[in-house]
Amino acid sequence: MEREQIVQLKKWKTDARRKPLLLMGARQVGKTFLLKAFGDQEYRQTVYLNFEDKPKLKSLFKDSLNPKEIIRNMEIEFEVSVSSEDTLIIFDEVQECPEALNSLKYFNETAKEYHVCAAGSLLGVKLMHTKGFPVGQVNFQHLYPLSFLEFLHALGELKLHEFLNSYSELTPLPASVHEKTLHFFKIYLYVGGMPEAVNAYLESKNILDVTAVLQAILQAYSLDFAKHAPKNQIMKINQVWESIPGQLAKENKKFIYSVIRKGARAKEFEEAIQWLAEAQMIYKVHNISTPKLPLEAYASLDFFKIYLLDIGLLCAMAHLPPKALIEGDTLFQEFRGALVENYVVQELTRNEQPLYYWTSEGKAEIDFILQRENHIFPIEVKSGNSKRKQSLRVYQDKYQPKLALRFSPMNLRKDGKILNCPLYLIHRLGDLLENKLQ
Repeated sequence: MEREQIVQLKKWKTDARRKPLLLMGARQVGKTFLLKAFGDQEYRQTVYLNFEDKPKLKSLFKDSLNPKEIIRNMEIEFEVSVSSEDTLIIFDEVQECPEALNSLKYFNETAKEYHVCAAGSLLGVKLMHTKGFPVGQVNFQHLYPLSFLEFLHALGELKLHEFLNSYSELTPLPASVHEKTLHFFKIYLYVGGMPEAVNAYLESKNILDVTAVLQAILQAYSLDFAKHAPKNQIMKINQVWESIPGQLAKENKKFIYSVIRKGARAKEFEEAIQWLAEAQMIYKVHNISTPKLPLEAYASLDFFKIYLLDIGLLCAMAHLPPKALIEGDTLFQEFRGALVENYVVQELTRNEQPLYYWTSEGKAEIDFILQRENHIFPIEVKSGNSKRKQSLRVYQDKYQPKLALRFSPMNLRKDGKILNCPLYLIHRLGDLLENKLQ
């Protein structure tokens, strides 16, 4: 299974200012697979240390964090000769060995010639609460569930993958290509991008097999909460997590604490929500009062929406029946369009685009507000082919944006000052906007 992130890893390898690398990402998004594939492709050998599967490896760091001594200990343990030129060193589940995590700064200071990558689940939580860890001494990369493009590549739809990956014209796609892509996109909305779920679909093409895998992943996440979260927060984290489908099923998707349980208050669940965000298992999209630059300055900390890290997990949590795949546009409209909204958040977050949303005194709501360079774009997400745009019109009348965006199952088209971008083409948004704004 080819991952786009390997391109960034290859750039890291040849970077003259390379530092030890921390690969961030939620559990089971494929970090271990990616790093091992990178090692197989780019190095003569890989020395792999997993501190969760083999706790005894922690002893290699017990007496000293000097890189030369650590390398010597690894050579003895694995009976290999570690070369700085053609050996990749992987510290996996590094959050289980704080000494290994802290050793990365010494590799950067005194042994930059070695190629060291570290990965682990809940690293975001670990780094937020590890005193003295020098963030400036490492490079960071983030791995997300498979994108729709990666899903197409895994299916063997290489020509379609290539076509969509380079499309930048502001003209509709050929109707046959549009319909074929929508077919695969609907499957992706149900399967999602967790590698194990994608593999299950590739092997059997049976949605029931995918559902079983996704339910197993959700169960594993619950066990992770019990194992890694603060003891006084485990129940609250589970309550927040389990409430998300219900939160997104509302017409107004603003996070409401009473959906968790009657009488719940923000103060009770703030830490639980923060833990899930640091673990990269949810995305928070904050409300802004005024769409002005920089958007962050106008964000409200008290009003936000929460989305899941993966669309397939959302389908599994909501027990969405497989028949939704074959019933026209039913899948797009489930949870009042929450599935496609979740997808939009995943795609734009993958491209490191912070998102917000805007409301106007109960008269209108813009699903998302996106800042790109010096431009602010309102985004309306449509789950069907309706062209109604009342909220966009309210926003346009008030703020006069140069261009508004609509993400929907419809083909690419320009409708006055509104650009309709098919949901499956969001990854090309940057190039489409560049062509439109020239």
